[in-house]
Amino acid sequence: MTDTMNGATVVERGAMGRVAYARIAPHEDLVQGVEKLCLAEGFQNAFVRGALGSLVDACVGTRDGQYRHIRGPAVEIVSLAGEVRASADGSLKAALTGVVADPDGNVHGGPFVAGLNPVCMTFEVTLEEWLPAS
Repeated sequence: MTDTMNGATVVERGAMGRVAYARIAPHEDLVQGVEKLCLAEGFQNAFVRGALGSLVDACVGTRDGQYRHIRGPAVEIVSLAGEVRASADGSLKAALTGVVADPDGNVHGGPFVAGLNPVCMTFEVTLEEWLPAS
């Protein structure tokens, strides 16, 4: 696993663990929903392996540190990648990046901003647990 959440690249040895396939409910935030799923499954670290669904609206970060709001309804997820890592205090933080298509077919991408990406109808996600070596 490569930790890029803190701006540094660190190579970590470990093994893949369990796989969970779960649904995030309507109006729940995508990023926070993935974190909650990991908590529910007991995953301290995980990779996003697949996803299918749409968002009411989307908000992604830009290279200059700003945000791009993509208005829906039904902003489609074209691709989603990311990881969830446990913090020193035991809390989980998801770093999700993806590509979305707005209702007019325009494509936007970047890191999803936590709290600003509500799920439209349903959202299915596949998570794979990461078990770092001691």
